[in-house]
Amino acid sequence: MVDLFDKLRMEAGPLAKYSHLPDDYFFFPKLEGEIGPRMRFNGKQVLNWSLNNYLGLANHPEVRKADADSAAEFGMGLPMGARMMSGNSVNHLELERQLAEFIKKEDVMLLNFGYQGVVSIIDALVDRKDVIVYDAESHACIIDGVRLHMGKRFVYTHNDMESLEKQLQRATKLAEETGGGILVITEGVFGMSGKQGDLKGVVELKKKYNFRLFVDDAHGFGTMGTTGAGTGEEQGVQDGIDLYFSTFAKSMASIGAFVGGEKRIIKYLRYSVRSQIYAKSLPMPLVIGGLKRLELLRTKPELKANLWKIVNAMQAGLKERGFNIGTTTSPVTPVLFKGGVGEAANMAMDLRENFGIFCSVVIYPVVPKDVIMFRIIPTASHTLADVEETLTAFSQLKTKLDNGFYKQEVLVSVTK
Repeated sequence: MVDLFDKLRMEAGPLAKYSHLPDDYFFFPKLEGEIGPRMRFNGKQVLNWSLNNYLGLANHPEVRKADADSAAEFGMGLPMGARMMSGNSVNHLELERQLAEFIKKEDVMLLNFGYQGVVSIIDALVDRKDVIVYDAESHACIIDGVRLHMGKRFVYTHNDMESLEKQLQRATKLAEETGGGILVITEGVFGMSGKQGDLKGVVELKKKYNFRLFVDDAHGFGTMGTTGAGTGEEQGVQDGIDLYFSTFAKSMASIGAFVGGEKRIIKYLRYSVRSQIYAKSLPMPLVIGGLKRLELLRTKPELKANLWKIVNAMQAGLKERGFNIGTTTSPVTPVLFKGGVGEAANMAMDLRENFGIFCSVVIYPVVPKDVIMFRIIPTASHTLADVEETLTAFSQLKTKLDNGFYKQEVLVSVTK
């Protein structure tokens, strides 16, 4: 027998060789200053492409005023207590009503956090008799929710409808034996690749198989669809989504989340989602701030138009310069290179220290071992000049990579 803590090791993963750098460089990096395209990192101003502030609402003057006024009036303590017990308010109910109207669902339930919400929703929906079928590239919150499921689960190849149908056949046979149901889970926009989930294809399979569909549209809400109501609206299948989920941490630039669906199912979730039943209600300033953000999302289509102007310029410019950006059909813009972990670290350091550009670098196991991904998140706050500066930097980055420059052991010394 061993001491439990003796088994625990601080493994830094593939970037362990760079652990001599400050803890806030590759891991837990500190971006400082006002939220926006230009922030400070490691003592320098950088052009920042790593915030999910899609519509630029984080520093919108009307949003800042609503946040400040509500905080001054109510503080962060109100309401005190879980929503079911003493934490309800007319503002919580009004935000739910407006969200439901916007996404065209009968009802909506507010959630304190997206990650916890998804895990708890899955837990509340299924029991050991039920079968879950989910996309192989689902977000960690979905994976963790599925892991808690005490019944069977099947995974289908990412966005592959033939694979999904095969798993639905297996799930149907099993559910008929157990007397359970089937829950299919996918995403509206996959946050790493930027690819839309094939919601239209999934909904089409409802004609042949009996299942319910749960969609996590964290990156699609506010950015996709004619009105910004999400990827279901974009693909014309919002009605076929049984439970529509999104977080406030992306386009809404805040904290919280929501899930929408049939009134009877949302009522069931209100009484069953443990992360809400046993947690303090969403603080009033976040709720009132959410109302203002939703108002701007609904009434200022120029915010989404500005976002897509930057998205289109960035993605077109990258393609014109021969970069591989995968198959993204959303604002999420991955830039893919061939190389190892050492090259990835050196490229990221070169971008930050010498080009003044900050964007997240993604390596194995999120992508294959010989792939380096820089994930660019355009926002409505960026400018076309920002895009041009970044395209120029990436062109130089690619030249240096092709010439073997980044194979050197250490390119930049980072000290504090």
